[in-house]
Amino acid sequence: MRIDGKAVLITGASEGIGAACVESFRRRGARLSLVARSEEKLKQVGGAGAVITAGDITLPETRETAVARTLERHGTIDIVVNNAGVGLYSPSWRASIDETRRMYELNFFAPLALIQLVVPYMRANKSGMIVNVGSVAGKMTLPWFTLYSTTKFALGSLTSGLRMELRNDGIQTMVVCPGYVKTRFQTNVIDGHPPDRLLRGRKFAITAEQCAEAIARGVERDARTVVTPAYSWIYIALHRLFPSLIDAQLAAIYHGESAAK
Repeated sequence: MRIDGKAVLITGASEGIGAACVESFRRRGARLSLVARSEEKLKQVGGAGAVITAGDITLPETRETAVARTLERHGTIDIVVNNAGVGLYSPSWRASIDETRRMYELNFFAPLALIQLVVPYMRANKSGMIVNVGSVAGKMTLPWFTLYSTTKFALGSLTSGLRMELRNDGIQTMVVCPGYVKTRFQTNVIDGHPPDRLLRGRKFAITAEQCAEAIARGVERDARTVVTPAYSWIYIALHRLFPSLIDAQLAAIYHGESAAK
């Protein structure tokens, strides 16, 4: 899909991958509509030309306002980037159910609800793209991130199902599976901490800008799945071919951290 001139709605747009997406899509000539909690940050990121909706994307009124403002300014919604999300490092067997529900509300139900709002307009135009920012953890479960992984598996499955449901409506869907990205994601998790070995591997992480460029290029080539950095496909493939071996290695990382405590 050509991005130039398209109306693009981005959630979680005030920092990290979302803010980097704003710049990547702006450079390609997109007309922007941005959603996040901080109005001040959105104004800094979006500049004078973007539609700004400050609020909690898990609330119906925020989603409805964002869609209405985008349609009022741009007349259409061509691309939705469901980027807002949060992590939870607590072990699944003792994690707070309330905190888990909170994570699901942001990582899965908010994207689904926003999709349900915008798809009728896309169907009317016989065109559009839905981009859901998942994770490598949505391709292979990470034991320090078990419950987070389930939200991203669900989002990936939703993306695939929508593609089939909307096949005759000219609407495309794409799931994005980043690996370790240099953002404040780890410090903004609901609860818990990642293993020390994972933190030490941060030097191999990509930047938010690199991730955003991969997303924009994926939209341009009508990709179904974007894994970034691309070498993460190797780990995904190895997990599919040798699941017991990779599970054992991931468990060793996880339990090594637990033993240190």
